[in-house]
Amino acid sequence: MKLQASELILNPDGSIYHLHLLPEQLAPIILTVGDQDRVDLVSRYFDRVEYRVRKREFVTHTGWLGNTRLSVVSTGIGPDNIDIVLNEIDALFNIDLDTRTAKPHPTALTIIRLGTAGGLQPEVPVDSLVVSAGGIGMDGLLQFYEAPAQQRQPLLDALRQHFAGEWSFPLAPYYAAADPGLLAKFQAGLYSGYTATNPGFYGPQGRQLRAPVRMPGYLDQLQTFSFEGQRVLNLEMETAAIYGLAQLLGHKALSVSAILANRPLGQFSRDSDALLQRLIETCLEKIEAGL
Repeated sequence: MKLQASELILNPDGSIYHLHLLPEQLAPIILTVGDQDRVDLVSRYFDRVEYRVRKREFVTHTGWLGNTRLSVVSTGIGPDNIDIVLNEIDALFNIDLDTRTAKPHPTALTIIRLGTAGGLQPEVPVDSLVVSAGGIGMDGLLQFYEAPAQQRQPLLDALRQHFAGEWSFPLAPYYAAADPGLLAKFQAGLYSGYTATNPGFYGPQGRQLRAPVRMPGYLDQLQTFSFEGQRVLNLEMETAAIYGLAQLLGHKALSVSAILANRPLGQFSRDSDALLQRLIETCLEKIEAGL
């Protein structure tokens, strides 16, 4: 089926609308970062950079790390931006932009999020690294897709029972797991558990400044939830959306987070720059070791 111009939007030069990329400008191993300024922090480790492309908050550098070709893309903040970035990344590989039709043999990509998060457990300290075994989506993005992540499953049933009558939000959460192969290669030496993905930074993550929150016990309930021996270790704004869309599109995904804050202890990192550098170096070392 040919996609109409209103559905697959291209720029005058033939590049995909938001990312402003042509297919040859993106590698099949893609690191995502939220902050556009972090793209340079990652690509400075590349042995060679082939492309540097920028449009709005979306910055892409593609190059080589040893014998591995990879890209780093800034997504901006939140699941709405993830919806844009993952769909356009997939289109660059799996839709013929000239004919506007899906390619018969899809390419499976590797997508690794390098992000920041707030820690939810006292024993996961500030300045530690967490790899997300799965993402619990509180954001509602996957409600708009016919995605396996939307289906009822034991973890979500256990979460509903844990919240009991205190769940007062109109949208039900969804769950999507990390790629098991990537998880196995990255989790050595890192904390591993569930990640809660939220559609905002303040109220949706249990922060109350002046606007009253609807569910004051939200963080306490998440902190005490466990399933199959794992707990919710951190909160952020992209992981579950990445995992859910990656599964729907046939890609492998993993999220690794630097813990800037410990919410129950009220602590924040004293050297976030050093923490981000360690996150980047740790992940690039694991990529160089082979995916």
